[in-house]
Amino acid sequence: MYDPLLDTFPGIAQAYPLSYWAQTTADRPEDDGAITEDKQVDVAIIGAGYTGLSCALHLAREHNIHAYVIEANQSAWGCSGRNAGFVLPSSGRKSFTEMQKQWGEQTMRGIYDEMSAGVATVKGLIAEGIDCDVQPAGYLKLAHKSAMMPKLLAQAKLQQELFAADIEILTADEIKQNYMDDHNAYGGIRYCDGFGLNPLKLAFGYQKLARAAGVKVHTGSPVISWHEDRHFKQNYPQVLTTPQGIIRANKVVIATNGYTPKGFHSLVNNKTLPVLSQIIVTEPLSNEQLQACNFVSNNVVMDTRALKYYYRKLPDNRILFGGRGAITGKGAEDPYYAKRLLAVLKTSFPLLITLKIDYAWSGWLCMSFDDIPHIYQNQQQSIFYAMGYCGSGVAFSAQAGKRLADKVAEKSVLNLPIYQQALPKFPLAPLRRVGQWGYFHYGKIKDNWL
Repeated sequence: MYDPLLDTFPGIAQAYPLSYWAQTTADRPEDDGAITEDKQVDVAIIGAGYTGLSCALHLAREHNIHAYVIEANQSAWGCSGRNAGFVLPSSGRKSFTEMQKQWGEQTMRGIYDEMSAGVATVKGLIAEGIDCDVQPAGYLKLAHKSAMMPKLLAQAKLQQELFAADIEILTADEIKQNYMDDHNAYGGIRYCDGFGLNPLKLAFGYQKLARAAGVKVHTGSPVISWHEDRHFKQNYPQVLTTPQGIIRANKVVIATNGYTPKGFHSLVNNKTLPVLSQIIVTEPLSNEQLQACNFVSNNVVMDTRALKYYYRKLPDNRILFGGRGAITGKGAEDPYYAKRLLAVLKTSFPLLITLKIDYAWSGWLCMSFDDIPHIYQNQQQSIFYAMGYCGSGVAFSAQAGKRLADKVAEKSVLNLPIYQQALPKFPLAPLRRVGQWGYFHYGKIKDNWL
């Protein structure tokens, strides 16, 4: 499997992975094919995922700038088409209490408002006619052991006080009776503003809206080299070479997130850590199986482990279940990781002992060193990026694309760290995988014993 920490080339026109989303989504949107001739464009956007498509759409609609989106493989071939489809008002791994301590309450509230606006942006685009299998709202955060429940209660109290958040406190019995009989749930809290959907259909919907607004989306067009032509600093200085044509652009947006190739550009090199997440989707549950584990909820679910597991019941009564995957791309296809997830799933629902996997795949998340996303640019205001969603980017990537469009159009954006600070470099960047390996082992100890 392509490994962005090791590989300098993401492939060309590669097929989608054998995921549940790709295998069950028949309605593929039209695109503009591969770049086959040299072009001069005002804005080139690299990456046809949520961020790139949202940026292009908002550039066209709000600023009358029609961008060219270029994608190495297929639209949403990366994380936008591989994730679990959890739409949550969050991004990154940094807690709001940590933000408050570091930047103060006003900045913390500003970031919270932007995360919430991300959900609103997604809902607004869906309301334009995107059919992406939206499920009923509700996000359950479950204590995986009794010692975690006081921490969840403190979290709920703080968010209720700070944001007037609509949060319900649930006992283990209430979860069992009203949602599902998860044997690993020792209580939990329920938010009313998260929901699940088909992430690939969502991305396809963005593409249809963008192309209807005049955006060009070219697939099968990887950037195999990139340089600045110093003789043309005032006129299309950014030179992007693709296999069949050269694009000269005044401005370039990097919207590749966790799939950014090694050494792609100095503005983002050594500033992210791609981490594999593994997802399985089971065979459909029978009515008897659903009744046996009282699986009546379609809410999205996540636990409190350091190495989190997450799941939800899909519209066709399959269970989607995810967690960490291999450390390197070389190990991504090892069936061990899918089997491990199924084994964990069966500890939550032991009456599903005969349940089998129908689909299994993995994808790269993009972690930042400071646990928050960054939407930033170079000093010349010619190269822009949005990266570091840390596994929570389905909603915020749409908002990040919108803010990227503002930056590209030279409009002011909010004075928040996520928009005004560059991604920090990882210290000892060549050893990022060693640090990841160490954290995984620490996580196992913490989840089981601490």
